Amino acid sequence: MTTLPIVWAPDPILKTKCAHVTFIGEEEKQLMKDMLDTMYAAPGVGLAAPQVGITKRIIVVDCARTNEPAAPYQMVNPELIKSSMDELTNEEGCLSLPGHYADVSRPATARVKYIDENGCQQIIDTDGLLAVCIQHEIDHINGILFVDHLSSLKRNMILKKMVKAKKER
Repeated sequence: MTTLPIVWAPDPILKTKCAHVTFIGEEEKQLMKDMLDTMYAAPGVGLAAPQVGITKRIIVVDCARTNEPAAPYQMVNPELIKSSMDELTNEEGCLSLPGHYADVSRPATARVKYIDENGCQQIIDTDGLLAVCIQHEIDHINGILFVDHLSSLKRNMILKKMVKAKKER
């Protein structure tokens, strides 16, 4: 098991639009395994490559409840291809903004196209927590944090607290 250090906001890498992955080799497969280990250890339900300092379009998610078997998704170049007009508002947090939570509205359902860890193209229809989590992680690889969905006042308050927490770290 390998866990990677998680990048905390505000860090410029978290605002970077990540590079498209053209080949899934051993390096990318190991990165996805390490990202899952990191996510589970944190603990969290999703993690994007820029959160561990890598600017590739790779995310991992697992929204299984604690009493359910693990159900991880390893996604390369995930793309939201359809979403509902109906929205869900959920309290979101982020491993890159530990201890900070806020209500964010997102489409309730999402169709996502991605390449899995074996290099096979997949399309899945999601709803509920999985839809929210995947959208949150896709935001990360596009340089968007959940606080970017908040008012500038709330966002700035959280980011100022993160600057202070990073200095104390």
